[in-house]
Amino acid sequence: MGNCLTVGPNEALVVSGACCGSDDKTYIVGGWAWAWWLISDTQRITLEIMTLQPRCEDVETAEGVAITVTGVAQVKVMTEHDLLAIACEQFLGKSVMEIKAVVLQSLEGHLRSILGTLTVEQIYQDRDQFAKLVREVAAPDVGRMGIEVLSFTIKDVYDKLDYLSSLGKTQTAAVQRDADIGVAEAERDAGIREAECKKEMMDVKFKADTKMADSKRELELQKASFNQEVNTKKAEAQLAYELQAAKEQQKIRLEEIEIQVVQRKKEITIEEREIDRTDKELIATVKRPAEAEAYKMQQLAEGHKIKTVLIAQAQAEKIRKIGEAEATSIEAVGKAEAEKMRLKAEAYQQYGEAAKTALVLEALPKIAAKVAAPLARTNEIVILSGEGSRVTGEVNRLLAELPVSVNALTGVDLTKIPLLQKMTSTQA
Repeated sequence: MGNCLTVGPNEALVVSGACCGSDDKTYIVGGWAWAWWLISDTQRITLEIMTLQPRCEDVETAEGVAITVTGVAQVKVMTEHDLLAIACEQFLGKSVMEIKAVVLQSLEGHLRSILGTLTVEQIYQDRDQFAKLVREVAAPDVGRMGIEVLSFTIKDVYDKLDYLSSLGKTQTAAVQRDADIGVAEAERDAGIREAECKKEMMDVKFKADTKMADSKRELELQKASFNQEVNTKKAEAQLAYELQAAKEQQKIRLEEIEIQVVQRKKEITIEEREIDRTDKELIATVKRPAEAEAYKMQQLAEGHKIKTVLIAQAQAEKIRKIGEAEATSIEAVGKAEAEKMRLKAEAYQQYGEAAKTALVLEALPKIAAKVAAPLARTNEIVILSGEGSRVTGEVNRLLAELPVSVNALTGVDLTKIPLLQKMTSTQA
């Protein structure tokens, strides 16, 4: 019996020993193998990259200058069957550190031998060539150990006598000089080229701006055209929508009107029934009692009217009788007054002036009473005059003016009455 062993791509599995004393060896990379118990031996060796840093201190070059060189090498065990077998013979059972130490010593030896054949300038200025030379010299030796040098580069080169620094200063000065000249020439060429580039840039910019303006104008025209088409379609769609909406709204309105008509018809039917019920109710509760009450009031009003008419007729008859009586009385009084006036007139006609004088004399007291009526409320009359004859004169003046006043009131001239003539003449 035995075991089935597997190995990854970064390792190699070596199975040695078999039945019947066979010395065959099996090398497996990234696979599996069968190992018999007790008679088969299995070992592993790494195939991963190993990084080495060979360092040679104070190694004299071809000119006798002692320098120190540090490099970096990448190596690994080769996977070809024959080379893998060689590597397994030499390194199987060793650790990675031991393998790296063996390869490192080999690389450092070759590095020392090559440094003795080159000058400092060759080593310092052409490091790639130096590293390539080291790889070419060291590769066959390490290859015979089943190791492949993947890469070798020079990491650092320096010396303790400042030889490289001095060499660098001269070179630096020359380089600085050439750099300044190159900078000046470059600035000159750059200025010329910059002006040319600016001119070309302005030309290109002008052309680009012109094309951009043309493109922008065409874009605006296209956009305006598209917007016009879009707005036209939108307007048509909006009008179609509004038209369809108006039609739908009209249909909805017609249906609503039909519903309202049906509802109104039902309401009218209900109202008619309600009116009939109300009429019947009013006839029963209002009209019949009202008609009875109206008939009652009519009869009462008719009786009251007849009573009022009879009372009015009686009152009118009474007034008529009273009026006839008063008229008869007034007629009789008037006839008596007229007879009296006729008799007075005949007497005045017969007696002439004497009758007139008597009539005036009868009226004088009444006239004097009317004239003196305002003075009746006077307690005292004072005539302001210092002479007694003056009072007499005032009285005479009043009497002299009396006939004129009577004539103006009655039309009778008192100055023609003989008695008054005598009185006035005597006073004169």
